Amino acid sequence: MTASETRRYDVVIVGGGHNALVAAAYLARAGRSVVILERSDAVGGAAVSERPWAGVDARMSRYSYLVSLLPQKIIDDLDLGIELRRRRYASYTPDPSDPSRGILIDTQDAEATADSFTRTLGDADEAARYAAFGERLAPLGRAVFPTMTEPLPTEDEIRERLGDDALWSALTSRPIGELLRSSFESDLVRGITLTDGLIGTFASSDDPSLAQNRCFLYHVIGGETGQWDVPVGGMGAVTAELERAAREAGAEIVTDVDVISISPEGEVHGVTDRPEVFYGSLVLSGVGRAVLGRLLTAGGASTAVDDPEGAQVKINMLLSRLPRLRDRSVAPEAAFAGTFHVNETMTQLDSAFVAATGGMLPDPLPLEIYCHSLTDPSILGEELRAGGAQTLTLFGLHVPHRLLDDTDPVAAGARLLAAAQRSLDAVLDEPLRDCILRAPDGRLCIEARTTADLEESLNMIGGDIFHGGLSWPWVSTPAADPAARWGVATEHARVLVCGSSAQRGGAVSGIGGQNAAMAALEILAG
Repeated sequence: MTASETRRYDVVIVGGGHNALVAAAYLARAGRSVVILERSDAVGGAAVSERPWAGVDARMSRYSYLVSLLPQKIIDDLDLGIELRRRRYASYTPDPSDPSRGILIDTQDAEATADSFTRTLGDADEAARYAAFGERLAPLGRAVFPTMTEPLPTEDEIRERLGDDALWSALTSRPIGELLRSSFESDLVRGITLTDGLIGTFASSDDPSLAQNRCFLYHVIGGETGQWDVPVGGMGAVTAELERAAREAGAEIVTDVDVISISPEGEVHGVTDRPEVFYGSLVLSGVGRAVLGRLLTAGGASTAVDDPEGAQVKINMLLSRLPRLRDRSVAPEAAFAGTFHVNETMTQLDSAFVAATGGMLPDPLPLEIYCHSLTDPSILGEELRAGGAQTLTLFGLHVPHRLLDDTDPVAAGARLLAAAQRSLDAVLDEPLRDCILRAPDGRLCIEARTTADLEESLNMIGGDIFHGGLSWPWVSTPAADPAARWGVATEHARVLVCGSSAQRGGAVSGIGGQNAAMAALEILAG
């Protein structure tokens, strides 16, 4: 290939997920030439809406599904027309020992919430303990979240901002199980709280790695409140706005390009309908570190990165109506409007971890369920809405990728689907299957997306939705290098990470993209 055939840019971004779009928009708005290289035929990565069933007008957030960590600063900086809608009900949790009763947490009615605790647990004080725990955590969001779009703060700075040394030590030095046992009397309430530390993270409540603590932190700081919102129009609406912002700023987006190598000097080799070379003064990686390591090795730089492991199954469904509950005191429209916890006491969660560690599929499988169409009916066509149809998204915990090794993907999906249905049916007053809508071709509108599916369709190694373990969003001592100061450094000065592999990556936030763009602008200016 001659020099004239090499395409040159200030920044080449590999991978077209939502973080890459954020980075491209910032860089292009600053006057830098930037190109995104995406292997599929559309950008968005896991933040997309799709119609999984032919002839059915339902736009499902097929992979990522809720938003908490997207800072208002990014929305304002990029002039994004994104609407996030708050859910009134935080969660509903039927008691696994007696599903005719359950805890409904209503953010607009503290008295009704307290009555729900008392009716389910027989303990009038547990609701007060739960409320006090939330109040104690609130300063965490105010201390940490505003720093997420700034250079990394130091540990001492965040600790001083928090002003609660006992809480700081409990969250950053000791497994969170200890804090939950000292804060609550009920195994059920401990489990409700622990789940924030286990979404996409394979750990027990007392895991010495503190992976569950880091995941918990990210779940309770979003927007300074820890509230998780529904994106109106589905995740595809978020991606569409980010793509618009990037293109209007002047970023170039190339889809259907298979990147085969990256050199530390900024050469990115890709294949479209022919081999091409994209040269950047900097390269930003929107793919996981494990994928980046393979691309750098192919480009002549030996880079060893351990493969991460996801630990979840996601099941998308379209129902003709919401199923009936055994708990007659709670309407299904309230129970499914927030997070519906199934078989998630603390004991059940830890037992499921032990089972999965031993190579067995947990039984019962711990589940979390969301009905987005109750909050945002626009994702359904007019006919479906008129007929009372509802979406249902199910997220199964403690399903590590190792359980799918050497297993036929279709068979594995069917096995996980059956386990999820068994677990959910245990707390319903009728089989879930009776409520699942059928597509025009007669198929049930239900699909399982396993870690193997994520690895194949999104190139997420091991199906890890975080591209690797989450990190604390601070440093011990300040760094002078821009890439390190923003938490986006690799061992190669001209290669930065901009996706979930960034130090403050994970979830649909755009933070990794914004951080990488800020570091890149400093480096290019220097």
